[in-house]
Amino acid sequence: MAMIQLGAVFFGLGLLGRVARRAGISPIPLYLIGGLAFGHGGFVPLQGIQEFTHIASEIGVVLLLLLLGLEYSASELTTGLKKSWMAGVLDLVLNSAPGAIAAILLGWGTVGALAMAGVTYISSSGIVAKVLGDLGRLGNRETPVVLSVLVFEDLAMAVYLPVLTAVLAGVSFLGGLTSVGISLFAITVVLVVALKYGRFISAIVDSPDHEVFLLKLLGSALLVAGIASQLQVSAAVGAFLLGIAISGSTAENATRLLEPLRDLFAAMFFVVFGLNTDPRSIPPVLGIAVALAAVTTATKVFTGWWAARRQGIGKMGRMRAGAALVARGEFSIVIAGLAVASGQVSDELAALATAYVLLMAILGPIAAKYVEPIGEFFQRRRQMA
Repeated sequence: MAMIQLGAVFFGLGLLGRVARRAGISPIPLYLIGGLAFGHGGFVPLQGIQEFTHIASEIGVVLLLLLLGLEYSASELTTGLKKSWMAGVLDLVLNSAPGAIAAILLGWGTVGALAMAGVTYISSSGIVAKVLGDLGRLGNRETPVVLSVLVFEDLAMAVYLPVLTAVLAGVSFLGGLTSVGISLFAITVVLVVALKYGRFISAIVDSPDHEVFLLKLLGSALLVAGIASQLQVSAAVGAFLLGIAISGSTAENATRLLEPLRDLFAAMFFVVFGLNTDPRSIPPVLGIAVALAAVTTATKVFTGWWAARRQGIGKMGRMRAGAALVARGEFSIVIAGLAVASGQVSDELAALATAYVLLMAILGPIAAKYVEPIGEFFQRRRQMA
């Protein structure tokens, strides 16, 4: 039965991915809906595959963050941080506040506010990168601005996730400071090592044999993630830092080799999150999710507009930059998953996060695709007036 159920899950995910591709949207919302349909309170609850799906979803998080780290070199991160820190701070304040305020109003306390702040703050790098590529905007003037904001967010996550993990684990204030200190020390060490000795780290994992290369990559990612977790630093952050340390042609080859594995296990991660969320809990929070989506769409668009304006980019480029940042996805679900799994927050947080990410993962690509014709329409109206 376990084989039958797993086969049905993977085949179903393939069909959902095909539907998403045909519709021109991210498959994440469909994976979440698939999980909702077959989880607690769904049509046909799956039994006997929980252990595999749990491990597979954790590997999915590790691979998502590893490949995200592979997209950046240490020098790109430091350069991007210097250029974008003001826009990054504005992004942090404007987009984390709505989630934190909503959690406080719902009575979820400080822990819930901290988790929801992260859910509404972080854009989906995966969705944004895919949308920019699909729309042929990777060479546009505003794209470096968008990527710089994403880099700042990724670095902010390297500090935020250890803090959240420590708070969810109920450690003392001193323990929390220790966790953050370890994380910051690790980030500093990795950046220094990557800048000066990155070629040696790349040489260690590199291999002309694809099988050997894959085994060393996956093994090192899981080892680093596991060690980071034992040190009270998020496993996701550990994988992200390893990705940064690997550079050059090794990083490019690693990305090509790991992308299919990432897609497989990341799909399972989104399904598992849906499986653990009772669909009957979503309607009560749907109105809040819609309100959060409306507010944080406006705040992301303003962030991108402001950041692009500082770089001297025209109005249409500013609009494209703002719309590109709207999508939320994998990181928001990772944060909500950590919070709910700890038992420190209300189960309603998972329902709200799921509804919110469903809305934003659909709205983000649509906004990026249609912001230009909408902007041109209003420009023509003004010229005619």
